[in-house]
Amino acid sequence: MILKKYIALFLFTAVIPLAWLGCTSSDKKMGSTKKRPVIQRNQPPAFTYNWVNTKAWFKEQNATPNTSTMDIVTAVNRTDVANLKSFDSILVPTSLTGDIGYYLHFPMQVPALNAVDKIILFNYATQTFAAYAFGELTYSGPTNMGRKADPTPVGLYFCNWKAEETISTFNDEWELKWNFNIENKVGTGFHQYALPGYPASHSCLRLREADAKLLYNWAEQWKLSDKEALLSKGTPVVVFGTYPFDGPKPWMALRTNPSALNITAASLEQTLLPYMSGIKESVRVQNIERLDTAEL
Repeated sequence: MILKKYIALFLFTAVIPLAWLGCTSSDKKMGSTKKRPVIQRNQPPAFTYNWVNTKAWFKEQNATPNTSTMDIVTAVNRTDVANLKSFDSILVPTSLTGDIGYYLHFPMQVPALNAVDKIILFNYATQTFAAYAFGELTYSGPTNMGRKADPTPVGLYFCNWKAEETISTFNDEWELKWNFNIENKVGTGFHQYALPGYPASHSCLRLREADAKLLYNWAEQWKLSDKEALLSKGTPVVVFGTYPFDGPKPWMALRTNPSALNITAASLEQTLLPYMSGIKESVRVQNIERLDTAEL
């Protein structure tokens, strides 16, 4: 057993420099049991955004838009179906034929994350999230984060514990579905809850139910040896950006400039730079654990 550990550590230290250069072939050598996703993307043609009357739009959709259309339109308006119907007017892209990621501003690839098997990013300014697997955009959707009085602190977090249903620490009448804690001491996490279309939470990261359930099953929890000792951290989560609480909703700018909120890979890498050592360390520990338990 001791010999296996030494062999494992030797293999790990031999390949980690290549892994952090973003070499595709190094992902398996790092001991990861995951594979870089192969994603077939459906890119829409160039599109703009129209500001339309909500009732008129639903009428055009024969009262019941198809699932893909509703998914995009609710995401563009940072809301859910129930709240969308209460809006007087909504933003609607002129093309609704693409994958949802093309409407939510994150880059499709981030080379700086090539060796990170999973990470979730929440952008305060755009009120959107993105999940990346080995630098490939895998999931994205809308979020409503902390309100002005209780903002979600920006920074690096890690997925801790999760529960399919739990009760809010702020109000015992609030039931939170698909809750994934990322800050254990103050109870911050991401979960399903109503999305009114603007930051409205008490610092948590609200999601539509389908998105909350997806991230709940996709992200990885921390690993504990007992109630106190942490063996390895869960999936890293980075919250970044600022929200203009006293100004118009940032996505209103899309009416005149469809690219106004686009995030480039280069700018995202600069945003993540202060957190990369912490992200890399969590991946390093996880990979040592994988190698240690692998059959040699």
